[in-house]
Amino acid sequence: MIKLLSHLSHVRLAAGDVAASVAFYEHRLGMHEVHRDESSVYLRTSDDYYLYSLVIERGPEPAVVRMAWRTVSDAALTEAAHRVEAAGVQGRWRERTFGHGRSYLFTGPWGHTIELFSQGNKFHAPDPAPSADDDAPTVGAPTMEVRQLDHVTVAAPDVAAFLEWHGDVLGLQVRPRTVLQQEGTTVYAVLGTSDTAHDLGVVLDSSTRPARVNHLAYRVDSRAELFAGAAALVRAGVRTEHGPSTHVEFRASIHAIGEQNYVYLRDPSGMRVEVNTGGFLRAVPDPTPAFWRPGPGLYYRNEQMPLTMTESFPPDAAPSATEEGLISGTEAQLITPAAARHAQ
Repeated sequence: MIKLLSHLSHVRLAAGDVAASVAFYEHRLGMHEVHRDESSVYLRTSDDYYLYSLVIERGPEPAVVRMAWRTVSDAALTEAAHRVEAAGVQGRWRERTFGHGRSYLFTGPWGHTIELFSQGNKFHAPDPAPSADDDAPTVGAPTMEVRQLDHVTVAAPDVAAFLEWHGDVLGLQVRPRTVLQQEGTTVYAVLGTSDTAHDLGVVLDSSTRPARVNHLAYRVDSRAELFAGAAALVRAGVRTEHGPSTHVEFRASIHAIGEQNYVYLRDPSGMRVEVNTGGFLRAVPDPTPAFWRPGPGLYYRNEQMPLTMTESFPPDAAPSATEEGLISGTEAQLITPAAARHAQ
């Protein structure tokens, strides 16, 4: 399989209150504003290789406006655009914009908009300003400091078809997936291009709304940093949805697929944000995808994910699956139509 995409570069979010969302990512997750224009604010982590990894623009409801991926070369960008159009999807070329060069923008079969570019502007740290007292305590230090964009998990009504299209057209490599034994329906899977556990996840969705997304994720350096940060976020009043801060003794919550420690938060717009650490690194270029079966007990004895984890964005009453499979009470809405599609 030809490799076209290098890695996930940045994500553009829609938020009803841009100022509140920017304040959250700056003061709670330690990101920094690097640019703004009439419609958007651009944020970076301290470790971002490029100028930014998150863009926030005003929108009527929480959503991922688009995901941006860097291709491995100029030739790969041209080839990816050709493959997208050969698959029946018409995109458009955009000239240079803030942070990267010429790009190709398209909306895939499930409504998710993707921007591809090959040339990005690297971040160069400015010279530090002189300080009268280098040992002075930091004023206004963030509650937690994320280090890099890890992945985005989207929602789609046919996970198997989603995997096939993104593998055939964009060259994304399918990693482990969770499959129901009786129905044969894939309810969750991950894809990637780099050595991390995954760059893109996809959960089964029962909504008819296109372009839905379950969450975006950032990484921190260590489990200790994740636990300390999760506790500090709770003290600061941040809505913590699932993870170590919900445990009395801060017992580890670990994904079975990927093996990362995690905590899920909500930003002011309602968008779900995962902060994680650890996980396995891919050791070979052609691993055989593993098939997982959801079941009681969960591999790492995690607490059951709450029902709110089935909410995806833009919002809809219809639920999606989660990274741990199906949550009790959502089976009929998710499996009946999915099984019918699988049988066809």
